[in-house]
Amino acid sequence: MADRGEDAWNREKFPRVLEIVSSRLSQRDLCSLLLLSTCCYRALISQPSLWKDRYQHVEKIDLEFARDVYDEHLLLIKSKVMEHVRHLESLNLNGCQKISDKGIEAVTIACPKLRIFSIYWNVRVTDMSIKFLVKHCKHISYLNLSGCKSISDQSLLLIGDNYKELEELNITRCMKITDNGLQNVLRCITLKSLNLYALSSLTDRAYEKIGCLAHLEFLDLCGAQNLSDCGLSSIASCRKLLSLNLTWCVRVTDVGVIKIAEGCRALEFLSLFGIVGVTDGCLEALSKYCSNTITTLDVNGCIGIKRRRHEELLKLFPYLRCFKVHS
Repeated sequence: MADRGEDAWNREKFPRVLEIVSSRLSQRDLCSLLLLSTCCYRALISQPSLWKDRYQHVEKIDLEFARDVYDEHLLLIKSKVMEHVRHLESLNLNGCQKISDKGIEAVTIACPKLRIFSIYWNVRVTDMSIKFLVKHCKHISYLNLSGCKSISDQSLLLIGDNYKELEELNITRCMKITDNGLQNVLRCITLKSLNLYALSSLTDRAYEKIGCLAHLEFLDLCGAQNLSDCGLSSIASCRKLLSLNLTWCVRVTDVGVIKIAEGCRALEFLSLFGIVGVTDGCLEALSKYCSNTITTLDVNGCIGIKRRRHEELLKLFPYLRCFKVHS
């Protein structure tokens, strides 16, 4: 009798109780309940209204490092739940290395209102994915292609042609990109953040064009081995620049850094790590123009700078809080 009573509870009462409780739970807690037991899973899945109401107008999906997400899953989004994601604005596929151009085509068709798209560390996507993106998603303002090693100048041409309101772009370690590609994407004059980390083959021919980005606030040039004082002097035209990473920009000297000090007087973050061609002279210029703004300054490895002790730097930059960016 007790067993029959328990069966009746599981079959009739438990689903009803779970329906009442789950309607008040957060998305995270609801998903945790799915994993609690087979009984919970079946009870929750049997209530389509619960999921339909909760996911009717999804605006953000974060699948970062979801290693078991395949193209087939993105195809299902397009074929089964397209009406629920048509308002999606943010999609994070970082580290989803099993997704290819086929999956990107499906999800861009399903989500035409995307503004934020991130697909960091995916070596399977090619320029074809960017072709699908610009065709179906017209309002991208944030784009992260870091580590997508098959992306080439063709993608940057498409981005430059189609995303005139792009604000943030990350093309870290996209090794196929050349000066021509970067020059094309710099037509996106609304850019506020540009990450060119570890793109060592670029030259001043492209760097000089960065100075046209009047709204630029963040620039990462770590490892820009061909950047000279001439290219850096052009970048000094970015008056709103707040953060500049010049780590291992080995051709830079005081001349270029002084130009940055004179032009970028709102600078808060600066890394000169590993640059042997700079001296105390550039620090004096930075102190003259940026002493009230700089809070992070890394001069480790700059053997030409003699005043590198914390107490010496604090005399020049009283608001300095971080002395080391790289370890």
